Amino acid sequence: MAVAQHREKHFNASDRVRDLVIGMADGLTVPFALAAGLTGAVAANRLIVTAGVAEIAAGAIAMGLGGYLAARGDAEHYASERRREQREVRDLAEHEEGEVVEIFERYGLTRADCQPILSAFHRDHDAWVDFMMRYELGLEQPRPGRALQSALTIGGAYVVGGLVPLLPYMLMTSVERALAVSVVATLGALAVFGALKGRYTGTGALRGALQTVVVGGLASAAAFLVARWIGA
Repeated sequence: MAVAQHREKHFNASDRVRDLVIGMADGLTVPFALAAGLTGAVAANRLIVTAGVAEIAAGAIAMGLGGYLAARGDAEHYASERRREQREVRDLAEHEEGEVVEIFERYGLTRADCQPILSAFHRDHDAWVDFMMRYELGLEQPRPGRALQSALTIGGAYVVGGLVPLLPYMLMTSVERALAVSVVATLGALAVFGALKGRYTGTGALRGALQTVVVGGLASAAAFLVARWIGA
């Protein structure tokens, strides 16, 4: 009798989803607030679109650069901590052995239980360092090219998100009608984006959509009120 092979499904793209959330959320809310805030103060759609496109370009560059620097900082921090662990494993082996035992004691193992592991670590310092980085410091090695990928993902998501509330102003002549359509389009995009995020992160499509609409809607409303208050 054939036995079905068990395969565990885990979500392994948390960094990419985080970048998409950062870029898309800001892209949907900030340009919307700018365009909505200008509605009523400016009668020409062309000026609103010009200001919106300029904001999207500046925002995408700034957000992408921020993501790049953050990812580079994570990589540099990991490399620095790894060099320190390599020195400690080489020069302070006894102390590092004690830290390994402390980690396993959390799971009910004794030093005697850990002895085969310690012996293996003495034969393979790289594996020892990998273990300490993961289980002592809680650090994962950043993927190669992570910084550039983060910058492109955040910047691209910002542009896509920013075009959603701005498109009605590009296609319509009435700023009031464009604002109404922009509100509906922005909330709809937030719902779709939240549903997809919830599906891929395991929180559920409906819950993800509701959370994103509520949070994004409140952020958009707050930004809109501030923009209107400043422009009044």
